[in-house]
Amino acid sequence: MISKKRIYFLADAHLGSKWHADSVETERKLCRWLDQVKQDARAIFLLGDIFDYWFEYKYVVPKGYTRVLGKLAEVSDLGIEVHFFIGNHDIWLTDYLSKECGMILHFEPFIAEWNGKKFFLAHGDGLGDDSPGFLFLRKLFHSKFLRFLFSAIHPRLTVPLAHAWSNHSRENGGMVEYLGEDKEYLVLFAKQKLKEMPDINYFIFGHRHIMLDLPIGECSRVIILGDWIRYFSYAVFDGEELTLKTFEE
Repeated sequence: MISKKRIYFLADAHLGSKWHADSVETERKLCRWLDQVKQDARAIFLLGDIFDYWFEYKYVVPKGYTRVLGKLAEVSDLGIEVHFFIGNHDIWLTDYLSKECGMILHFEPFIAEWNGKKFFLAHGDGLGDDSPGFLFLRKLFHSKFLRFLFSAIHPRLTVPLAHAWSNHSRENGGMVEYLGEDKEYLVLFAKQKLKEMPDINYFIFGHRHIMLDLPIGECSRVIILGDWIRYFSYAVFDGEELTLKTFEE
């Protein structure tokens, strides 16, 4: 019998994005990854932006994603914890993913401990990035009142608008690259947080779409998980060490 002791971390699949050569094939590939890791997974952490856009109306959820939602429900039904963190593209959750798929939802950073190792987990948006434009947009997207107004518009208008916004933003920003230890705001955030919480061993983020494994202390590292657009990457903690990997079938 395989010992189920591993913890898996993945972020930024952006399912539904036009940046995928074939978004449905990316979804199938993610399902194959879930089939592989469920063999020895104790828990799976999805650290945000799994969907390029997600909005839950009272009686309506976005079209599509049946493969991955079914697979996540299957994994959860096996008794494996599946944790879903909101990102900046899939903020607007209520209870659909928890009730229908059995996932544990996270709306804030989360601290966990396994085998004496302490983890700080978050998508990463809003942490360390103090640019006025970003802070303004983030405040808008997290406004409950604006969410209520948005929900009053028919989905045939809001869904295309959301995807157009996402694609325009990504086309103008281009594919992000590593800025260096002194400029990556998630690294700077982790270093500052480490002063407050010196017992954190791993800071694990998504959001930046880069693969990074950087020591920031004698026993502390920053892990940025890459994405499922360019890298098809993830991290795994085997009970002793954490490793950043790409999915090989």
